[in-house]
Amino acid sequence: MSTSDQNIKTIVIKLGSSSLVDEKTKEPRLSLMSKVVETCIKLKRQYNHRIIIVSSGGIAVGLKTLNIDEKPKEMRKKQAIAAVGQGKLIARWDNLFKQFSQTIAQILITRNDILDWSQFKNAQNTMLELLNMDVIPIVNENDTISTQEIKFGDNDTLSAITASMVNADYLFLLTDVDCLYTDNPRVNPDAKPVYFVKDLEEILGIVDVSKGAGSSVGTGGMSTKLIAANLSTGSGTHCVIANSELPENIYNIVEANHLITYSDPNAEEYIKNIENNNIPKHTIFKKHDDKNIFKSRDFWILHGLVSLGNKIYIDNGCKEALTRKNKAGLLPAGVKKVEGTFHDGDCVEIFNIDDNNSFVGKCIVNYGSSEIEKIKGLKSDKIEDVLGFFDSEYIAERTNLAFPV
Repeated sequence: MSTSDQNIKTIVIKLGSSSLVDEKTKEPRLSLMSKVVETCIKLKRQYNHRIIIVSSGGIAVGLKTLNIDEKPKEMRKKQAIAAVGQGKLIARWDNLFKQFSQTIAQILITRNDILDWSQFKNAQNTMLELLNMDVIPIVNENDTISTQEIKFGDNDTLSAITASMVNADYLFLLTDVDCLYTDNPRVNPDAKPVYFVKDLEEILGIVDVSKGAGSSVGTGGMSTKLIAANLSTGSGTHCVIANSELPENIYNIVEANHLITYSDPNAEEYIKNIENNNIPKHTIFKKHDDKNIFKSRDFWILHGLVSLGNKIYIDNGCKEALTRKNKAGLLPAGVKKVEGTFHDGDCVEIFNIDDNNSFVGKCIVNYGSSEIEKIKGLKSDKIEDVLGFFDSEYIAERTNLAFPV
């Protein structure tokens, strides 16, 4: 790869409903959308970066169109409102980008669309091909058909999954504050900004996100952004929280980060540059080093699939065998308990019964819950004797196991 190619970045920009629609009047914030569009055009044409937008706002736009004051709680009503608003929202984006002769594409996703590995790969290939065609994909959850069981929950999570799909260099979560704070700065004047995060675990003890519950037209808050940061950094993407009112700051933030790596000892100097206004205020969560980055299929199993509360409990010895470098498949001998009702091919969570039932990972099983209940604790050569058939020596193949980094 040439130096010029290395300077071309793939950037996912996520905007929440409150950035696109006025929370009180429900009127569109066209001036802010225009600034975002101009930013995207500059990033593409001046810097040659590849851009994806994850846009909330379908329900918020539908509320205004239908003259409904408050977002309803009933799923069917929210789905109907989204059906009205989504078309109008994408039309606004299209009209704005059309001023620059820039083609966009709408991609509506539900978690159900990526439950199958081939569907996940198809969605990934579609986005990558659109980028190769010089198109800006605009991604949103398909709220019209999403149900509570298969929803991503918020577009922060969807943006992190999108960033993983396209192997993005940066995920920008644009919100209504400059950066992450130790507390809600609107409530606590003593809240301190957090500009640079190498390890998310290190800041959880000093950051209180319980008072940030999201806007009346959106679903997220700062807690969902921390989840998205964890997902994206684990898949090799820098995650940035920045002010949606100043999307043009993205240029300078990306440029500043060309000069710093995950383990750079000059992080303190970077923070000072922010404090001295040499770099726009933001919080950057640095991506994991390469050896700790999720593989694409592992990420899909952990974050694309839904386990619906189904669980398998294993012991310490089994956990060590599963999580070592050359991991083994999950054998019946290591299973101690089964919880829930599931079938072969379903996604199931794995917990360690010897470590206070701590979470270990997820797997796609070869046998259903009733069958595993019968063969748990047994050697694989006993499977056929007990079940009357034999599909695999493993409850889950090694390629169908995934663990957090």
